[in-house]
Amino acid sequence: MRRLFPLTDVTDETAAPGGADGREWSLAELAAAYAYPGPGLGGREPWLRANMVSTLDGAAQHDGRSQPISCPADMRIFGVLRALADVVVVGAETVRQEGYRPARARAEFAAAREAAGQGPAAVIAVVTASLELDFSLPLFTSPLLPTLVLTGAGAAPDRVAAAERAGARVVVAGEGAGVDPARAVRALAELGHTRLLTEGGPRLLGQMVAAGVLDELCLTVSPMLTAGDAQRIAGGPSVTLPRRFTLNSMLEEDGFLFTRYRRS
Repeated sequence: MRRLFPLTDVTDETAAPGGADGREWSLAELAAAYAYPGPGLGGREPWLRANMVSTLDGAAQHDGRSQPISCPADMRIFGVLRALADVVVVGAETVRQEGYRPARARAEFAAAREAAGQGPAAVIAVVTASLELDFSLPLFTSPLLPTLVLTGAGAAPDRVAAAERAGARVVVAGEGAGVDPARAVRALAELGHTRLLTEGGPRLLGQMVAAGVLDELCLTVSPMLTAGDAQRIAGGPSVTLPRRFTLNSMLEEDGFLFTRYRRS
């Protein structure tokens, strides 16, 4: 892996024993490259980052899943981002399509998470209006920490009860049936989750962009072309003016670009 931006006097490529192709970065190096911002003057504020992958022609999925347009280095970064987060926020449709499982504890990050006051693994928080989820899945029956279900005040009581019977913690984050992204961020922060990560899908990310709550985008650009009618990384409502983000870093491996943008 090579660092393309920001530039340094000695590039990672020339420092690598593997020569022109570089070397595989350690988990500690990746964790340092993707570290969350430190506390502000008033203490740590919630920081919401998204992690998505897109092909050269803008597809966020192929045959309904992101795995075919990913690569081993992308999945390695995916794991590191989860290991740094307090909570992973994900839409219900993505849970269904991607076969979501609980985040797992990783020995390599145990000491760092304990020092940061974090649990053994990130909590999964599922955003859903209908609560039409399979509560017999491991995501609900065997997580290290109870899975959160973010929904609106108007959610069907029988579905709320089903989620709670399965061991999930239901968090109301909207006045109607749906979830208000800004309220969801506040609710998670009130539970002590300030390092937030969302993995989509596109509809949920689009809602977060429209609500102005996204602080950072970690975007993998896959050197593939898929054509077809796949979704972009963000969909749903448009914004009045485009949101401007600033490039913070860029890594490269095997033609894949691993970019990190922050809110301007």
